[in-house]
Amino acid sequence: MSVKRNTVIFEKGGEHTEETLRIAMEGAKERNIETVVISTSTGGTGLKALEVFKGSGLKLVFVRHQTGYPVKGKQMMPPEVYAKLEKAGKVVTCTDALTGGVDVGVSRQTPEKTGGLEAGLPFYLPPLNVVIANMLRQFSQGTKVGVEVTMMAVDCDAVGIDKPVVAVGGSHAGADTAIVVTPAASNRIRDLRVHEILCKPY
Repeated sequence: MSVKRNTVIFEKGGEHTEETLRIAMEGAKERNIETVVISTSTGGTGLKALEVFKGSGLKLVFVRHQTGYPVKGKQMMPPEVYAKLEKAGKVVTCTDALTGGVDVGVSRQTPEKTGGLEAGLPFYLPPLNVVIANMLRQFSQGTKVGVEVTMMAVDCDAVGIDKPVVAVGGSHAGADTAIVVTPAASNRIRDLRVHEILCKPY
């Protein structure tokens, strides 16, 4: 038995937010999926989702960066935007599962020079989670983000692992990728399954 479905391919990655959200909503409804997980750093994509998903009956989970990314001590999403999204769904704040932990921080963060020569080991091989992130980026940046925010939502108990979700991600600004995923926690990544790509950049 087989099912024939369409995948929307955008000519370029980037700002296809409204169309991606509509594809995600329609894809969720067609598949009887109850939850859509949406990556939103500053909240712009989340606010657009409030318009697109209004009256849809779908559960929305918004996943934002950890505080301190990319600026030390700062949260990218303004408090007033957080309040609007939290009123409409669930907002998850979590360390980026693939690209935001201690191992990545050690490799990225250059210690401040305090004088004299300091011993240190060169960083040749990226940690395994970064290897996985780069592999997912071969499909699209948004595919990597969709997998990542799904794990983050599970880690924070915002979605379960027993039903597929639609995950929405993008290429640094806005959204351009939507995928159907059976979620898993980050420490159970081998259980995660990407079933379908609803849309992505070429």
